[in-house]
Amino acid sequence: MGTVYAFFADGFEEIEAFTAIDTLRRAGLNVEIVSVTPDEIVVGAHDVSVLCDVNFANCDFYDAELLLLPGGMPGASTLEKHEGLRKLILNFAEKNKPIAAICAAPMVLGKLGLLKGRKATCYPSFEQYLEGAECLDEPVVVDGNIITGMGPGAAMDFALAIVEKLVGKEKVEELVEAMCVRR
Repeated sequence: MGTVYAFFADGFEEIEAFTAIDTLRRAGLNVEIVSVTPDEIVVGAHDVSVLCDVNFANCDFYDAELLLLPGGMPGASTLEKHEGLRKLILNFAEKNKPIAAICAAPMVLGKLGLLKGRKATCYPSFEQYLEGAECLDEPVVVDGNIITGMGPGAAMDFALAIVEKLVGKEKVEELVEAMCVRR
């Protein structure tokens, strides 16, 4: 199993990022937190500072299994403007490898044209950026290799959808029981 790379920029949404990272690690997945800013310390939308594992400039992503884009503003906007990340996402999409984005971050995929003809969800009012997508009012939407989540309240369901995609339903059920998740 490869590595899940979670991309952070100042203004990321902490609940979405940390719920996913913690849940994926509990599932036994290797997760690397990647700063797309010049600094490895990134500050979330609610002033939580994080020392990222690696800077984008120092990573080759050779073992990437899934790309994870947390929402929050202006974090998602910064992700959308990062040329290296944009190229990596397009490369992943071309190979039909899994990409997960939540809250405002699905706009990154929409602006790249990756949601055309697909079902997706996002934070309310960001639908305009999901070019060509059928926007659903659902907490989480999985369409092929792309997983989208609505916002902070969908963080656990989003994380479990990623676990199911990478490890399977049995691991999801283990986590649901161990973490006392009520569905």
